[in-house]
Amino acid sequence: MAQGLLTQALTAALAVLEPGTSAPLASRIAFGRAPDGQPLSLISDLAAHSRALSGDPRCSLLLDGPAGRGDPLNQPRLTLQARAVFVRHGDTGHAALHHHYLAQHPKARLYAGFADFAFVLFGVERAMLNGGFGKAYRLTAADLDLAPPR
Repeated sequence: MAQGLLTQALTAALAVLEPGTSAPLASRIAFGRAPDGQPLSLISDLAAHSRALSGDPRCSLLLDGPAGRGDPLNQPRLTLQARAVFVRHGDTGHAALHHHYLAQHPKARLYAGFADFAFVLFGVERAMLNGGFGKAYRLTAADLDLAPPR
């Protein structure tokens, strides 16, 4: 179930810790996977969540399953606790991430080349899978087997 959520998600809720504040900041971001399967996004340096991650790379991502019938709290969701690593223009691996990400998010072609945009790899440390009522599981990064999506 966790692997399915990782494979199908196109967006995620990203929670970051802003320096000097007492509460996390949550934003919706585009979600993809790097060629090695790591969670990936493309974000602007102008975004508050980007500035927060530059100061403190600890974050959480919430992935939802497709909307279904019935109680939304009975639908599967996956929370990833991770550390963000920026891959900027000119960095090793940027070109490969650019090509791979645009295959998943072709509309990002409009802004992916802008100087203020960078890829962010999310190194997952642990996760929480909630598959619905009575189906909550703590997972390690190894449990997720972050193989490339098919």
